[in-house]
Amino acid sequence: MSSQNWSKEVLKRRVRFAYGDSLASENRNDGDVPVFGSNGVVGAHDRSITRAPAIIIGRKGSAGRVTWSHVPCFPIDTTYFVDRTQTRENMRWLFYALESLELDKINFDSAVPGLSRELAYSLPLVFPPLHEQERIAAYLDKTCAAIDTAIDKKQKQLETLDALRKSIIHKAVTRGLDDSVELKDSGVEWFDKIPEHWKIDRLKDVLAANKDAIKVGPFGSDLLLGDMEDEGVKVYTQRTVIDRDFDAGIHFISLEKYAAMKAFTVYPRDLLITTRGTIGRCAIMPDTAQLGILHPCLMRVQTNKARLIPEYLSVLIQDCGLVLRQLQMMSAATTIDVIYSDALKRTYLPLPPLEEQRTIIDFIDKKMVEIGELFSLIEGQIATLAAYRKSLIHECVTGKRRITEDDIQRVQQY
Repeated sequence: MSSQNWSKEVLKRRVRFAYGDSLASENRNDGDVPVFGSNGVVGAHDRSITRAPAIIIGRKGSAGRVTWSHVPCFPIDTTYFVDRTQTRENMRWLFYALESLELDKINFDSAVPGLSRELAYSLPLVFPPLHEQERIAAYLDKTCAAIDTAIDKKQKQLETLDALRKSIIHKAVTRGLDDSVELKDSGVEWFDKIPEHWKIDRLKDVLAANKDAIKVGPFGSDLLLGDMEDEGVKVYTQRTVIDRDFDAGIHFISLEKYAAMKAFTVYPRDLLITTRGTIGRCAIMPDTAQLGILHPCLMRVQTNKARLIPEYLSVLIQDCGLVLRQLQMMSAATTIDVIYSDALKRTYLPLPPLEEQRTIIDFIDKKMVEIGELFSLIEGQIATLAAYRKSLIHECVTGKRRITEDDIQRVQQY
Protein backbone atom coordinates (compact mmCIF):
# COMPACT_ATOMS: atom_id res chain seq x y z
CA MET A 1 0.00 0.00 0.00
CA SER A 2 1.38 3.35 -1.00
CA SER A 3 0.42 5.37 2.07
CA GLN A 4 -0.87 4.92 5.60
CA ASN A 5 -3.81 7.15 4.66
CA TRP A 6 -4.93 4.79 1.87
CA SER A 7 -7.21 1.92 2.87
CA LYS A 8 -7.66 -1.34 1.00
CA GLU A 9 -11.27 -2.52 1.11
CA VAL A 10 -13.67 -4.53 -0.99
CA LEU A 11 -15.82 -2.44 -3.29
CA LYS A 12 -19.02 -3.27 -1.40
CA ARG A 13 -17.84 -1.35 1.67
CA ARG A 14 -17.63 1.94 -0.22
CA VAL A 15 -19.84 1.77 -3.33
CA ARG A 16 -23.31 0.51 -4.24
CA PHE A 17 -24.37 -0.50 -7.75
CA ALA A 18 -28.01 0.48 -8.34
CA TYR A 19 -30.05 -1.34 -10.98
CA GLY A 20 -31.14 0.53 -14.08
CA ASP A 21 -34.85 0.63 -14.86
CA SER A 22 -36.92 -0.86 -17.67
CA LEU A 23 -37.60 1.58 -20.51
CA ALA A 24 -38.48 0.09 -23.89
CA SER A 25 -37.79 2.31 -26.91
CA GLU A 26 -41.51 2.67 -27.65
CA ASN A 27 -42.09 4.02 -24.13
CA ARG A 28 -39.54 6.82 -24.38
CA ASN A 29 -40.89 10.35 -24.58
CA ASP A 30 -39.34 13.25 -26.44
CA GLY A 31 -36.70 14.87 -24.26
CA ASP A 32 -33.03 15.60 -23.81
CA VAL A 33 -32.25 13.14 -21.00
CA PRO A 34 -29.75 10.57 -22.32
CA VAL A 35 -30.81 6.94 -22.06
CA PHE A 36 -27.88 4.60 -21.37
CA GLY A 37 -27.57 0.95 -22.27
CA SER A 38 -24.64 -1.26 -21.45
CA ASN A 39 -22.76 0.06 -24.48
CA GLY A 40 -23.40 3.78 -23.97
CA VAL A 41 -26.15 6.18 -25.04
CA VAL A 42 -29.02 4.41 -26.84
CA GLY A 43 -31.61 7.17 -27.00
CA ALA A 44 -33.30 10.01 -25.12
CA HIS A 45 -36.22 10.47 -22.71
CA ASP A 46 -37.93 13.24 -20.75
CA ARG A 47 -37.13 11.87 -17.29
CA SER A 48 -33.97 10.85 -15.44
CA ILE A 49 -33.49 8.38 -12.60
CA THR A 50 -29.98 9.48 -11.57
CA ARG A 51 -28.34 12.55 -10.21
CA ALA A 52 -25.43 14.15 -12.01
CA PRO A 53 -22.79 13.03 -12.58
CA ALA A 54 -23.43 9.31 -12.96
CA ILE A 55 -21.36 6.24 -13.75
CA ILE A 56 -23.05 3.54 -15.82
CA ILE A 57 -21.78 -0.04 -15.72
CA GLY A 58 -22.87 -2.61 -18.29
CA ARG A 59 -24.75 -5.50 -16.66
CA LYS A 60 -25.88 -7.44 -19.76
CA GLY A 61 -24.56 -7.28 -23.29
CA SER A 62 -21.39 -5.19 -23.04
CA ALA A 63 -21.06 -6.36 -19.47
CA GLY A 64 -18.51 -4.53 -17.35
CA ARG A 65 -18.16 -1.56 -19.68
CA VAL A 66 -17.92 1.69 -17.70
CA THR A 67 -19.33 4.94 -19.14
CA TRP A 68 -19.79 8.44 -17.76
CA SER A 69 -22.65 10.91 -17.82
CA HIS A 70 -22.10 14.47 -16.66
CA VAL A 71 -25.87 15.09 -16.66
CA PRO A 72 -28.79 13.28 -15.03
CA CYS A 73 -29.67 10.26 -17.15
CA PHE A 74 -31.80 7.14 -17.46
CA PRO A 75 -29.79 3.89 -17.31
CA ILE A 76 -31.95 1.01 -18.58
CA ASP A 77 -32.29 -2.44 -17.04
CA THR A 78 -29.22 -3.88 -18.77
CA THR A 79 -27.05 -1.67 -16.57
CA TYR A 80 -26.05 -0.74 -13.06
CA PHE A 81 -25.37 2.87 -12.13
CA VAL A 82 -23.63 4.86 -9.41
CA ASP A 83 -24.36 8.47 -8.49
CA ARG A 84 -23.82 10.47 -5.30
CA THR A 85 -26.58 8.55 -3.53
CA GLN A 86 -24.54 5.32 -3.83
CA THR A 87 -21.07 6.48 -2.71
CA ARG A 88 -19.14 9.14 -0.85
CA GLU A 89 -16.09 8.82 -3.09
CA ASN A 90 -15.07 11.38 -5.68
CA MET A 91 -17.17 10.36 -8.66
CA ARG A 92 -14.56 11.04 -11.30
CA TRP A 93 -11.88 9.13 -9.37
CA LEU A 94 -14.33 6.26 -8.95
CA PHE A 95 -14.95 6.20 -12.70
CA TYR A 96 -11.25 5.62 -13.32
CA ALA A 97 -11.00 3.15 -10.45
CA LEU A 98 -13.85 1.06 -11.89
CA GLU A 99 -12.15 1.13 -15.28
CA SER A 100 -8.98 -0.22 -13.65
CA LEU A 101 -10.89 -3.18 -12.15
CA GLU A 102 -11.58 -4.54 -15.67
CA LEU A 103 -15.10 -5.57 -14.75
CA ASP A 104 -15.64 -7.00 -18.24
CA LYS A 105 -13.34 -9.88 -17.28
CA ILE A 106 -15.50 -11.17 -14.44
CA ASN A 107 -18.57 -12.18 -16.47
CA PHE A 108 -19.75 -15.58 -15.24
CA ASP A 109 -23.38 -15.63 -16.36
CA SER A 110 -23.59 -18.84 -18.39
CA ALA A 111 -26.72 -17.93 -20.37
CA VAL A 112 -26.11 -14.30 -21.35
CA PRO A 113 -22.84 -12.45 -20.79
CA GLY A 114 -23.47 -10.60 -17.56
CA LEU A 115 -21.75 -8.82 -14.69
CA SER A 116 -22.50 -10.26 -11.25
CA ARG A 117 -22.94 -7.42 -8.78
CA GLU A 118 -21.85 -9.63 -5.87
CA LEU A 119 -18.65 -10.65 -7.66
CA ALA A 120 -17.92 -7.01 -8.46
CA TYR A 121 -18.58 -6.08 -4.83
CA SER A 122 -15.98 -8.63 -3.69
CA LEU A 123 -13.15 -6.97 -5.63
CA PRO A 124 -10.54 -5.16 -3.52
CA LEU A 125 -9.71 -1.53 -4.22
CA VAL A 126 -7.30 0.90 -2.57
CA PHE A 127 -9.17 4.02 -1.44
CA PRO A 128 -7.11 7.21 -0.98
CA PRO A 129 -8.37 10.16 1.06
CA LEU A 130 -10.90 12.33 -0.73
CA HIS A 131 -8.48 15.18 -1.45
CA GLU A 132 -6.10 12.72 -3.15
CA GLN A 133 -8.97 11.22 -5.12
CA GLU A 134 -9.72 14.72 -6.43
CA ARG A 135 -6.06 15.26 -7.35
CA ILE A 136 -5.82 11.91 -9.15
CA ALA A 137 -9.05 12.56 -11.04
CA ALA A 138 -7.86 16.00 -12.17
CA TYR A 139 -4.54 14.56 -13.37
CA LEU A 140 -6.15 11.65 -15.20
CA ASP A 141 -8.76 13.89 -16.82
CA LYS A 142 -6.02 15.94 -18.43
CA THR A 143 -3.62 13.16 -19.36
CA CYS A 144 -6.30 10.75 -20.60
CA ALA A 145 -7.87 13.53 -22.67
CA ALA A 146 -4.49 14.10 -24.35
CA ILE A 147 -4.11 10.36 -25.01
CA ASP A 148 -7.68 10.12 -26.33
CA THR A 149 -7.01 13.05 -28.66
CA ALA A 150 -3.92 11.31 -30.00
CA ILE A 151 -5.90 8.09 -30.52
CA ASP A 152 -8.66 10.00 -32.32
CA LYS A 153 -6.07 11.50 -34.69
CA LYS A 154 -4.71 8.04 -35.40
CA GLN A 155 -8.23 6.74 -36.03
CA LYS A 156 -8.79 9.55 -38.53
CA GLN A 157 -5.57 8.53 -40.27
CA LEU A 158 -7.00 5.02 -40.61
CA GLU A 159 -10.20 6.48 -42.07
CA THR A 160 -8.14 8.49 -44.57
CA LEU A 161 -6.19 5.37 -45.55
CA ASP A 162 -9.41 3.41 -45.99
CA ALA A 163 -10.82 6.16 -48.23
CA LEU A 164 -7.57 6.11 -50.23
CA ARG A 165 -7.81 2.31 -50.56
CA LYS A 166 -11.36 2.53 -51.91
CA SER A 167 -10.42 5.36 -54.28
CA ILE A 168 -7.46 3.45 -55.72
CA ILE A 169 -9.54 0.33 -56.29
CA HIS A 170 -12.53 2.17 -57.78
CA LYS A 171 -10.40 4.15 -60.22
CA ALA A 172 -8.41 1.09 -61.28
CA VAL A 173 -11.46 -1.03 -62.11
CA THR A 174 -13.53 1.73 -63.73
CA ARG A 175 -10.91 3.85 -65.53
CA GLY A 176 -7.83 1.61 -65.67
CA LEU A 177 -4.24 2.58 -64.92
CA ASP A 178 -3.47 4.73 -67.97
CA ASP A 179 -4.84 8.25 -67.55
CA SER A 180 -4.09 9.07 -71.20
CA VAL A 181 -6.60 6.63 -72.74
CA GLU A 182 -9.73 7.96 -74.38
CA LEU A 183 -12.99 7.39 -72.53
CA LYS A 184 -16.43 6.50 -73.89
CA ASP A 185 -19.94 6.45 -72.50
CA SER A 186 -20.60 3.12 -70.89
CA GLY A 187 -24.17 2.96 -72.16
CA VAL A 188 -25.27 1.71 -68.74
CA GLU A 189 -26.90 3.88 -66.08
CA TRP A 190 -24.79 2.25 -63.35
CA PHE A 191 -21.54 3.72 -64.73
CA ASP A 192 -20.24 6.97 -66.16
CA LYS A 193 -17.41 6.64 -68.68
CA ILE A 194 -15.02 3.75 -69.24
CA PRO A 195 -11.85 3.39 -71.38
CA GLU A 196 -12.82 3.13 -75.03
CA HIS A 197 -11.29 -0.35 -75.47
CA TRP A 198 -13.19 -1.83 -72.49
CA LYS A 199 -16.51 -3.65 -72.69
CA ILE A 200 -19.59 -3.72 -70.53
CA ASP A 201 -20.88 -7.26 -70.00
CA ARG A 202 -23.46 -8.83 -67.76
CA LEU A 203 -22.02 -11.42 -65.43
CA LYS A 204 -24.16 -14.12 -67.05
CA ASP A 205 -22.32 -13.50 -70.35
CA VAL A 206 -18.85 -14.14 -68.89
CA LEU A 207 -19.57 -17.27 -66.87
CA ALA A 208 -18.11 -20.68 -67.56
CA ALA A 209 -20.02 -22.70 -70.16
CA ASN A 210 -21.87 -25.02 -67.79
CA LYS A 211 -25.31 -24.87 -66.22
CA ASP A 212 -23.93 -24.71 -62.69
CA ALA A 213 -21.46 -21.87 -63.29
CA ILE A 214 -23.30 -20.12 -60.45
CA LYS A 215 -24.26 -22.54 -57.71
CA VAL A 216 -26.00 -21.55 -54.50
CA GLY A 217 -25.32 -23.59 -51.38
CA PRO A 218 -27.82 -26.27 -50.34
CA PHE A 219 -31.02 -25.53 -48.48
CA GLY A 220 -30.45 -25.45 -44.76
CA SER A 221 -32.79 -28.39 -44.32
CA ASP A 222 -30.57 -30.46 -46.64
CA LEU A 223 -27.44 -29.88 -44.54
CA LEU A 224 -28.15 -30.03 -40.84
CA LEU A 225 -25.90 -29.72 -37.83
CA GLY A 226 -26.58 -33.38 -37.17
CA ASP A 227 -24.95 -34.20 -40.50
CA MET A 228 -21.61 -32.84 -39.33
CA GLU A 229 -18.73 -35.19 -38.57
CA ASP A 230 -15.28 -34.78 -37.01
CA GLU A 231 -13.61 -35.64 -40.31
CA GLY A 232 -14.42 -36.41 -43.92
CA VAL A 233 -15.36 -34.01 -46.72
CA LYS A 234 -15.05 -30.39 -45.65
CA VAL A 235 -17.92 -27.91 -45.53
CA TYR A 236 -16.61 -24.47 -46.48
CA THR A 237 -18.42 -21.79 -44.49
CA GLN A 238 -18.76 -18.02 -44.40
CA ARG A 239 -15.92 -17.96 -41.89
CA THR A 240 -13.72 -19.62 -44.52
CA VAL A 241 -14.44 -16.79 -46.94
CA ILE A 242 -14.32 -13.89 -44.49
CA ASP A 243 -10.96 -15.03 -43.10
CA ARG A 244 -9.77 -16.32 -46.49
CA ASP A 245 -8.51 -19.37 -44.65
CA PHE A 246 -9.31 -22.67 -46.36
CA ASP A 247 -7.27 -24.71 -43.87
CA ALA A 248 -9.28 -23.75 -40.78
CA GLY A 249 -12.73 -25.07 -40.02
CA ILE A 250 -14.39 -27.84 -38.04
CA HIS A 251 -17.32 -28.79 -40.27
CA PHE A 252 -17.18 -32.05 -42.25
CA ILE A 253 -19.61 -34.54 -43.72
CA SER A 254 -19.25 -38.26 -44.34
CA LEU A 255 -18.46 -39.71 -47.77
CA GLU A 256 -21.98 -41.11 -47.85
CA LYS A 257 -23.49 -37.65 -47.26
CA TYR A 258 -21.12 -36.16 -49.84
CA ALA A 259 -22.44 -38.58 -52.46
CA ALA A 260 -25.83 -36.91 -52.04
CA MET A 261 -24.35 -33.38 -51.95
CA LYS A 262 -21.82 -33.74 -54.76
CA ALA A 263 -23.47 -31.02 -56.85
CA PHE A 264 -22.26 -28.48 -54.26
CA THR A 265 -18.59 -29.39 -54.61
CA VAL A 266 -16.15 -26.46 -54.66
CA TYR A 267 -13.34 -26.64 -57.23
CA PRO A 268 -9.97 -24.87 -57.49
CA ARG A 269 -10.28 -21.29 -58.79
CA ASP A 270 -13.98 -21.12 -57.92
CA LEU A 271 -14.98 -17.76 -56.47
CA LEU A 272 -16.91 -18.19 -53.22
CA ILE A 273 -19.25 -15.37 -52.14
CA THR A 274 -21.03 -14.91 -48.82
CA THR A 275 -24.74 -14.47 -49.54
CA ARG A 276 -26.41 -13.90 -46.16
CA GLY A 277 -25.62 -11.78 -43.11
CA THR A 278 -22.18 -10.45 -44.00
CA ILE A 279 -22.82 -10.38 -47.74
CA GLY A 280 -20.48 -9.89 -50.67
CA ARG A 281 -17.26 -11.16 -49.11
CA CYS A 282 -15.19 -13.16 -51.58
CA ALA A 283 -12.42 -15.76 -51.61
CA ILE A 284 -10.93 -17.93 -54.37
CA MET A 285 -10.62 -21.65 -53.78
CA PRO A 286 -6.88 -22.48 -53.85
CA ASP A 287 -5.50 -25.41 -55.83
CA THR A 288 -4.25 -27.05 -52.64
CA ALA A 289 -7.52 -26.90 -50.66
CA GLN A 290 -9.07 -30.20 -49.69
CA LEU A 291 -12.25 -31.59 -51.19
CA GLY A 292 -15.27 -29.73 -49.88
CA ILE A 293 -18.79 -28.45 -50.48
CA LEU A 294 -20.65 -25.17 -50.09
CA HIS A 295 -22.31 -24.09 -46.88
CA PRO A 296 -25.93 -22.89 -47.38
CA CYS A 297 -24.80 -19.26 -46.90
CA LEU A 298 -22.28 -19.37 -49.76
CA MET A 299 -22.44 -19.16 -53.52
CA ARG A 300 -19.95 -20.56 -56.02
CA VAL A 301 -19.12 -18.68 -59.24
CA GLN A 302 -17.11 -20.13 -62.12
CA THR A 303 -16.03 -17.60 -64.74
CA ASN A 304 -15.03 -17.99 -68.37
CA LYS A 305 -11.28 -17.65 -67.73
CA ALA A 306 -10.76 -16.31 -71.27
CA ARG A 307 -13.04 -13.33 -70.48
CA LEU A 308 -12.88 -12.74 -66.74
CA ILE A 309 -10.42 -13.88 -64.10
CA PRO A 310 -11.97 -14.60 -60.69
CA GLU A 311 -9.60 -12.17 -58.93
CA TYR A 312 -11.05 -9.32 -60.98
CA LEU A 313 -14.62 -10.35 -60.23
CA SER A 314 -13.73 -10.59 -56.53
CA VAL A 315 -12.56 -6.97 -56.53
CA LEU A 316 -15.67 -5.80 -58.38
CA ILE A 317 -17.93 -7.51 -55.82
CA GLN A 318 -16.09 -7.13 -52.52
CA ASP A 319 -13.89 -4.08 -52.82
CA CYS A 320 -15.37 -1.76 -55.41
CA GLY A 321 -19.05 -1.65 -54.54
CA LEU A 322 -20.22 -1.57 -58.17
CA VAL A 323 -21.94 -4.95 -58.02
CA LEU A 324 -23.51 -4.62 -54.58
CA ARG A 325 -24.82 -1.17 -55.50
CA GLN A 326 -26.56 -2.62 -58.55
CA LEU A 327 -28.09 -5.39 -56.45
CA GLN A 328 -29.34 -2.80 -54.00
CA MET A 329 -30.91 -0.71 -56.76
CA MET A 330 -32.51 -3.81 -58.30
CA SER A 331 -34.12 -4.64 -54.97
CA ALA A 332 -35.27 -1.04 -54.44
CA ALA A 333 -34.12 -1.30 -50.82
CA THR A 334 -31.75 0.74 -48.70
CA THR A 335 -29.91 -2.42 -47.68
CA ILE A 336 -29.76 -5.97 -48.98
CA ASP A 337 -29.63 -8.98 -46.68
CA VAL A 338 -29.33 -11.73 -49.29
CA ILE A 339 -27.57 -12.09 -52.63
CA TYR A 340 -29.66 -14.04 -55.11
CA SER A 341 -28.01 -15.78 -58.05
CA ASP A 342 -30.52 -14.53 -60.64
CA ALA A 343 -29.94 -10.91 -59.63
CA LEU A 344 -26.17 -11.38 -59.56
CA LYS A 345 -26.22 -12.77 -63.11
CA ARG A 346 -27.91 -9.58 -64.33
CA THR A 347 -25.30 -7.18 -62.94
CA TYR A 348 -23.14 -5.21 -65.38
CA LEU A 349 -19.34 -5.38 -65.22
CA PRO A 350 -16.81 -2.95 -66.78
CA LEU A 351 -14.24 -5.34 -68.26
CA PRO A 352 -10.83 -4.59 -69.74
CA PRO A 353 -8.99 -7.18 -71.86
CA LEU A 354 -7.77 -10.22 -69.95
CA GLU A 355 -4.11 -9.18 -69.72
CA GLU A 356 -5.12 -5.73 -68.49
CA GLN A 357 -7.26 -7.38 -65.79
CA ARG A 358 -4.15 -9.17 -64.54
CA THR A 359 -2.12 -5.96 -64.63
CA ILE A 360 -4.79 -4.11 -62.68
CA ILE A 361 -5.01 -6.89 -60.08
CA ASP A 362 -1.21 -6.87 -59.65
CA PHE A 363 -1.30 -3.10 -59.21
CA ILE A 364 -4.11 -3.27 -56.65
CA ASP A 365 -2.38 -6.08 -54.74
CA LYS A 366 0.82 -4.04 -54.52
CA LYS A 367 -0.99 -0.91 -53.37
CA MET A 368 -3.02 -2.85 -50.81
CA VAL A 369 0.18 -4.30 -49.33
CA GLU A 370 1.60 -0.77 -48.98
CA ILE A 371 -1.60 0.56 -47.41
CA GLY A 372 -1.88 -2.55 -45.22
CA GLU A 373 1.58 -1.93 -43.82
CA LEU A 374 0.61 1.64 -42.94
CA PHE A 375 -2.61 0.36 -41.39
CA SER A 376 -0.67 -2.08 -39.24
CA LEU A 377 1.78 0.62 -38.17
CA ILE A 378 -0.98 3.02 -37.09
CA GLU A 379 -3.02 0.28 -35.42
CA GLY A 380 0.10 -0.63 -33.45
CA GLN A 381 0.49 2.99 -32.38
CA ILE A 382 -3.16 3.07 -31.27
CA ALA A 383 -2.66 -0.13 -29.28
CA THR A 384 0.42 1.33 -27.61
CA LEU A 385 -1.44 4.51 -26.65
CA ALA A 386 -4.41 2.51 -25.32
CA ALA A 387 -2.09 0.27 -23.28
CA TYR A 388 -0.31 3.31 -21.85
CA ARG A 389 -3.65 4.90 -20.91
CA LYS A 390 -4.72 1.70 -19.16
CA SER A 391 -1.46 1.35 -17.22
CA LEU A 392 -1.48 5.03 -16.26
CA ILE A 393 -4.97 4.75 -14.78
CA HIS A 394 -4.01 1.60 -12.88
CA GLU A 395 -0.84 3.13 -11.46
CA CYS A 396 -2.63 6.29 -10.34
CA VAL A 397 -5.67 4.70 -8.71
CA THR A 398 -3.58 2.06 -6.91
CA GLY A 399 -1.05 4.55 -5.59
CA LYS A 400 1.89 3.13 -7.53
CA ARG A 401 2.24 6.57 -9.04
CA ARG A 402 1.70 9.40 -6.55
CA ILE A 403 0.20 12.55 -8.02
CA THR A 404 1.50 15.83 -6.60
CA GLU A 405 0.34 19.42 -6.99
CA ASP A 406 3.30 19.94 -9.33
CA ASP A 407 1.91 17.17 -11.56
CA ILE A 408 -1.45 18.93 -11.65
CA GLN A 409 0.10 22.30 -12.50
CA ARG A 410 2.21 20.73 -15.23
CA VAL A 411 -0.67 19.02 -17.01
CA GLN A 412 -2.84 22.15 -16.68
CA GLN A 413 -0.36 23.87 -19.01
CA TYR A 414 -1.09 21.46 -21.86
